[in-house]
Amino acid sequence: MEFIGKGRAARRTYGFDEIALVPASATVDPSDVDLSWRVAERTFALPIVASAMDSVVDVPFAIALSRLGGMAVLNLEGIQTRYAEPGDALDRLAAASPERVVGLMQEVYREPIKDDLVARRIEEIQRGGGVAVVSTTPAQAGRLGPLAAEAGAAVLLVQSTVITEQHRSDRGQALSLRELTAQTEMPVMAGNCVSYEAALQLLEAGVAALFVGVGPGAACTSRKVLGVGVPQATAIVDVAAARAEFERRTGRHVPLVADGGIAVGGDVAKAVACGADAVMLGSLLARAEEAPGRGSHWGMATPHAALPRGTRIQVGTTGTLRDILLGPARVDDGSQNLVEALRTAMGMCGARTLRQMQQAEIIIAPSVSTEGKTFQIAQRVGQGR
Repeated sequence: MEFIGKGRAARRTYGFDEIALVPASATVDPSDVDLSWRVAERTFALPIVASAMDSVVDVPFAIALSRLGGMAVLNLEGIQTRYAEPGDALDRLAAASPERVVGLMQEVYREPIKDDLVARRIEEIQRGGGVAVVSTTPAQAGRLGPLAAEAGAAVLLVQSTVITEQHRSDRGQALSLRELTAQTEMPVMAGNCVSYEAALQLLEAGVAALFVGVGPGAACTSRKVLGVGVPQATAIVDVAAARAEFERRTGRHVPLVADGGIAVGGDVAKAVACGADAVMLGSLLARAEEAPGRGSHWGMATPHAALPRGTRIQVGTTGTLRDILLGPARVDDGSQNLVEALRTAMGMCGARTLRQMQQAEIIIAPSVSTEGKTFQIAQRVGQGR
């Protein structure tokens, strides 16, 4: 414990850039590594989850990622369920000037969500051979959850900037995740949280997976706007401790998904070592040729009518979804071939499975990305990166 001033203690926390993984004394061939993970009774070959953002996931993208073995989450409160033909809205948002984009987003997202489009999108994903995983905010879960279940969605994610087991409001009925998980036919995942206590309550409420992270995403401004957030390495470790306690009590292992703050393959490996079973990616996948954002990326809270907590960023298009996940890498910045990067890191740490990787040795090493890299740093500065 440290002190930020007289009598005011504050805990030191860590992000991915401040830690490193230590190679094991016995290594494993990366080709022997098993990357699969489970949500309820469904197994996914890759621990990759595409973020429920309109710039990342639409129907074709969800199908493409499903075929590669990952999970794509379609936002049921996004453009795909507000417009029968969403292409025009996406084109306008991608092309808008920085001065106009926030107002344009608020305008575009004022279009009501249509129940028939919720069912249609789920059916389209299924018809294309994809796994229909969908998301909603706690405020809309009571309405959209049953619609998604009736349409045949495989998994529901109830997600907000910060989620708790029970959200109370004087303006309406409280949402109880405990009741929602008990009453919903499909598995219910929940996010986002960053603390031991909140995580334990959510696990006890019966969630099928728990998403970790408040504000670390590339397009998210929650930490700046609200001043709220915990660096990802510490957040994942704290939530993983709650998961371990829950598993000790019940014998049930609930997967954790690290949501946000992942910029390169090494961050994926660090997230798993901290306790994650999978990672949710936004900006990295928004760069794919298949992504609907047209080289732009924005978060779910960006179009908020009164308090936007996100921004549109230009990420460009760097390759196909397969390039980004499975390679071969066509860039040298660690943003492609993420799966092979994870396999190689796990092999170096002697881990054959994700759960074994969660036991890898972690050290505090804030200089790990800069030590001996003078020429690389100078080159990036010269190129304006």
